[in-house]
Amino acid sequence: MVLACLSVLLLFVAGCSGSEPSASGVTQQEEAATEAPTDRPNIIFVLTDDLDYTSAQKMPQITSLLADQGTSFEEAFVSHSICCPARATFLTGLYDHNHNVLSNRPPDGGFETFVSEGHEENSIGVGLQGAGYRTAFFGKYLNGYPADDPTHVPPGWDEWYGKLDDQKLYDYSINENGEEVSYGNDEGDFFTDVLSRQATDFVGRAAPEDQPFFAYVAPTAPHGPSTPAERHKGAFSEEEPYRPPSYNEEDVSDKPSQIQNTESISEKEGSRIDNHYRERLESMLAVDEMVGSLVEELEVAGELDNTYIFFTSDNGYEQGEHRLQKGKNKVYEESSRVPLFVRGPGVRAGSKTQKLALNTDFAPTFADVAGTEFQADGRSLAPLLEGDEGAPSWRTSVLLEKLPTQQGYQAVRTETHKYVEYNNGERELYDLEADPYELESLHESADPSLLEDLKARLEALKNCSEEGCREAEDAQ
Repeated sequence: MVLACLSVLLLFVAGCSGSEPSASGVTQQEEAATEAPTDRPNIIFVLTDDLDYTSAQKMPQITSLLADQGTSFEEAFVSHSICCPARATFLTGLYDHNHNVLSNRPPDGGFETFVSEGHEENSIGVGLQGAGYRTAFFGKYLNGYPADDPTHVPPGWDEWYGKLDDQKLYDYSINENGEEVSYGNDEGDFFTDVLSRQATDFVGRAAPEDQPFFAYVAPTAPHGPSTPAERHKGAFSEEEPYRPPSYNEEDVSDKPSQIQNTESISEKEGSRIDNHYRERLESMLAVDEMVGSLVEELEVAGELDNTYIFFTSDNGYEQGEHRLQKGKNKVYEESSRVPLFVRGPGVRAGSKTQKLALNTDFAPTFADVAGTEFQADGRSLAPLLEGDEGAPSWRTSVLLEKLPTQQGYQAVRTETHKYVEYNNGERELYDLEADPYELESLHESADPSLLEDLKARLEALKNCSEEGCREAEDAQ
């Protein structure tokens, strides 16, 4: 197993901030750093914004340096496919119904809800810092951050570079360790490049030290406005339009009313979708270069073989599928499926896994490879870093959920089916083996025994927590 090489398991509770002094006046964090073995792996987490699975495959350095040199998760999902709830899950390892960050803004979501629910004191940053890791955050944190205090630095982060102006790529500000720093509109101010310089500089400073590090790097690409760097404009101008079978779906009579009432995509609208698709790809090229810079810096420091790099997205993106011209926050594969590549010590190069992965799994995975513990609804992905052979027994389902509003839903996504219950009483059911593009819902014609099984699985997941979630996901 990947983790067998770790000689010591540190049993720190994730909720501890590591800042309370002991009787000797030394903080728990300082004691952990002193006692921790120096060969524990570093961890870099790259979280893109709205990157769909297909577009990720077109990035040359992400493909050659991460996918080809590590494990590709072919069935990776986010439970709620929209920014803030998904990011709250990455930070806590909890499903929406447990962290209660249900949307991008108050009163039921956003940064303020994350804080009021007490999650900043119990994030994976706090957990790893308490376990002796040097922690640093770069980029987009949570929608609505920083509310009324642009100098706010959340607990758990030794270094903090939090973006203050949402998606703007020029003329924005960054909270750099408690100081608001403004950037202009010169070419050198392009946000992804600034992010790359800051993250690479941190790796260059931290890698030679004995203390292991955790870097959370969150670019805003390819989220709209999907502005590419000047050097990348036009790089995908000849890219063929993306036309999966679900694009501009012809017959939507089996879909819920919100889709049934959607008009077919016109030629003009299709052209706009295609232009945005190319802009999104071009905006990702600076992220692709950032990944290359991080790998190069690690190699120069002699730490590449001792560093896990996780690359994923907070959600996928609709680009004309099922007549949805743009966006996310839907139950369909295009919204909920995300790219996930992992390279690192013990990870077999070029391996792939078809096992179900979820964003509840990242925090417990980071804790696992760091040799500590973290209470979460998810599970460590470490057994899968060798490919499917590493974990012959694995979960058979995950929960997809969007709790508020009449268009909300809860769904169970198994290895072969997806069953959806909408808040307004509508239903969907797809056989993903026979119909991977979700073109024909079987909710009115399926075998009653199949429906009953899927309903029971969903019912077990709806209000689960921690070990109860893992047991419900494992049900056969």
